[in-house]
Amino acid sequence: MESINKVVLFVNGELRSPAHVLAQVESSDYLIAVNGGLQHIKNLGLTPDLIIGDLDSALKADIQEYRSQGIDIKQYPEDKDETDLEIALDAALTLNPTTIWVVAALGKRIDQTLANIFLLTRSDLEGFDVHLVDGQSDVFLVRGTSRINGNPGQRVSLLPINGPAKVIHTNGLKYPLDNETLYPDKTRGISNEMTASSAAIAIQKGLLLCIHEYSNKTERSS
Repeated sequence: MESINKVVLFVNGELRSPAHVLAQVESSDYLIAVNGGLQHIKNLGLTPDLIIGDLDSALKADIQEYRSQGIDIKQYPEDKDETDLEIALDAALTLNPTTIWVVAALGKRIDQTLANIFLLTRSDLEGFDVHLVDGQSDVFLVRGTSRINGNPGQRVSLLPINGPAKVIHTNGLKYPLDNETLYPDKTRGISNEMTASSAAIAIQKGLLLCIHEYSNKTERSS
């Protein structure tokens, strides 16, 4: 298999701006349908490279159609210890991509949304550029340094996860952070705002969850 730069996993959550996501999917991307996320792929007119999960929320007719086309399908039992997304992330990591997008992993069920966010803290994801996207927002983990591309006025929230996070500095945000510690039981990092077309975050210790809200006319975070 050729080297893959980006793997895009489609999950069965909310896709708030399908057109924006579609515009950023490239022909060289490896597409994984995670269970009912197959419907998002089909609605966008795309073809999955892999369908994975227990398939309880995927239409049987769609599964049969793609199976007849020779699409790789990996079905797991409904009774298992991992979510379908966790299993799909394991499959994505075997491809050793630079970037992993998880599309439509937010919304609908709060337990699934939180579980999907916490999956970002997996130690084996360190070194990979992993984003949860829905076409209007981008959720990713800051491990060290990160840059956000967007437009002035867009909302950026920084939430410490798994404990306090020591922020060295931020640039390009309305409310700068300089040698401050953010705590999970405090709301200091909520609802900041971009003042330029890009912003930078550098942390010394801990993990920061960055939630970047953008319009469908702007670039996602990176």
